[in-house]
Amino acid sequence: MADDLDPLEQHLLDALRGLAASPGSPSPAPSEAAAAWRAQVDSRHCDHVGRRLQEQGRGFYTIGSAGHESNALVALALRPTDPALLHYRSGGFYLARAGQVGRDGVPDILLGMTAAADEPIAGGRHKVFGHRDLAVIPQTSTIASHVPRAVGIALAVDRARKLGVASAWPSDAVVVCSLGDASVNHATAQAGLNTAAHCAHQRLPLPLLLLCEDNGLGVSVRTPSGWTESALRARPAMRYEQVEGDDPAAVLERSRALVDWVRETRRPAVLHLGVVRFLGHAGADAEVAYRTPAEIRSDLERDPLLATARWLVGAGAASGDELADDYLASRERVRRQADEAARQPQLASAEAVMAPLAPRRPDRVAELAERQPPGGIEALTLAQAINAALGEALEAHPETLLFGEDVAVKGGVYGVTRGLHARFGAGRVFDTVLDETSILGLALGAAVSGLVPIPEIQYLAYLHNAEDQLRGEAATLSFFSQGAYRNGMVVRIAGYGYQRGFGGHFHNDDAVGVLRDVPGVVIASPALPDDASAMLRTCVAAAKVDGSVCVFLEPIALYHVRDLHAEGDGLWTAAPSGAHVPIGSARTHGTGDDLTVVTWGNGLFLSLRVARRLAERGVGARVVDLRWLAPFPLEDVLREANATGRVLVVDETRRTGGVSEGVVAELLDAGYRGRVVRVASKDSFVPLGDAARLVLVSEPEIEAATDALLAD
Repeated sequence: MADDLDPLEQHLLDALRGLAASPGSPSPAPSEAAAAWRAQVDSRHCDHVGRRLQEQGRGFYTIGSAGHESNALVALALRPTDPALLHYRSGGFYLARAGQVGRDGVPDILLGMTAAADEPIAGGRHKVFGHRDLAVIPQTSTIASHVPRAVGIALAVDRARKLGVASAWPSDAVVVCSLGDASVNHATAQAGLNTAAHCAHQRLPLPLLLLCEDNGLGVSVRTPSGWTESALRARPAMRYEQVEGDDPAAVLERSRALVDWVRETRRPAVLHLGVVRFLGHAGADAEVAYRTPAEIRSDLERDPLLATARWLVGAGAASGDELADDYLASRERVRRQADEAARQPQLASAEAVMAPLAPRRPDRVAELAERQPPGGIEALTLAQAINAALGEALEAHPETLLFGEDVAVKGGVYGVTRGLHARFGAGRVFDTVLDETSILGLALGAAVSGLVPIPEIQYLAYLHNAEDQLRGEAATLSFFSQGAYRNGMVVRIAGYGYQRGFGGHFHNDDAVGVLRDVPGVVIASPALPDDASAMLRTCVAAAKVDGSVCVFLEPIALYHVRDLHAEGDGLWTAAPSGAHVPIGSARTHGTGDDLTVVTWGNGLFLSLRVARRLAERGVGARVVDLRWLAPFPLEDVLREANATGRVLVVDETRRTGGVSEGVVAELLDAGYRGRVVRVASKDSFVPLGDAARLVLVSEPEIEAATDALLAD
């Protein structure tokens, strides 16, 4: 007997040695019982050794799966090719799935705990459950933000089959997604549940199994008795089943039946699994501060390892002493594996850390994005050019999907997607539930399944309640899987100010700072029609080639503009070009030597008008259109800044936190030593009506700033 047993271990071993076979002929247990025992025991040892490693200063993660190990039986009811999105108490599930394909998953977990660079999925960047060979998609979420993605994967499985395009998953796959009872209350979980039920209500195929592991606690906050069940039962379009984790035979039987039902009917279901939580929320959590000793002791009898042991002993597959001896032998084996994991090197440079963040293969992107310019096409507006480019993408790439609010039959609020639903069908161009979190979740799921989603967020202001789907899910996937999983997409967002006749801050939002600090995300923001079509092709190509997460910001006020200086001049229209616009490349208008104006979006329209008036006064200005807000086109901007030595940054976003702050910082960091000033919109929300002109940057302000700059 080991002399350093945790009280949880001591209780389990005493109980195991006290188990006796039932009299009479035992009923044989299925092979899954022994597989579950192996996975459960090894998972428990990983939890204990994680705390030991932390005490020794060699480990960095102690959120464990102890008490939740009955999820191993759910894994055994599934196929190892069924995509799984697992929350952080899924050690039993992960090890059971690894066992299905003959893999020892223990080193995977331990290398994650020690932040080892050789950890097979995140490479030491985070402790996650994930592996490409196991169809386990790594999740860093603690608040159920992976649920909308799971819904998207389930929709994509059957949508790919319907469209006849390749998918990352078998055509009859079941998607499993696990979360805790407290997480059910989170807005992202509710969004995912609602969208799943919304699809099921319409009889859309959605083979999703949602596994809710209910231990009754959210860290220290108790879930009211019966609340989780009532919340999960509230959607009649989704089948609901409940089972207790300390009845392993029932867990396996119920899981098998439910998985088979989902696989056959292609409809979503919820398995509500009652579990206990041992060892607190994490290593630093002293649960005696909020739970009574009697309550903690009572949970010991519901230990899933003890329950599985009773099953095996009752079936005559092993004795209690044999299982106790196996537990101790496994304990020593896992400790040896932990010591080996702790000796492995961690990531040693910032470059190594960032390597999988946003890989770029510009030559391959250019090859895919370039095309021969079509003949006989008249000059188009910005909206028409985007529409044409979307049609090209759907035509050229059959795995492309276009969706969002009002994009299908209506053709978008501003007509940008008009005609595409009729041309390509409801399987590829479709309306969604009115929820931006779910729109992005559908895109996340479609993208990781091998499709190329182009979701639309109707207004920039509508992004903000869903932005974590980009920050916490889309942008992190390649980073935390070393590129094993990617979710390339092009998120179209209509935004910025200056709309006439349709105002207010919800429809004239210019807050792009929430996007600019998300590592790896590409932010395109075209203003001219020919740039828009070419840049959209580039984004689609980057999504396909590199798995890039691209945000395509469209200035609403310029959608239908035709003229720049005078009515009828047609200078804001252009025929589509076959030229390629590389990511992170600016475009310069004019060759003036007196002043460089750096801007983008509506600022380009305003600045070009001002530049013409300056030219009439004998002042030569060159206007640089950033086109890409990330990655920043530093080389182009620095070249044009040095050409004149005077720079004016025209920023339609807010002065505080706006793009111009970044432009000035980039120039100074790069060694620019000329004059630089900026003019920006006020630190205000955009009001209704003519009052909007009082806070948005204007032509008179730009002209006054140029005069002041030239006067120095």
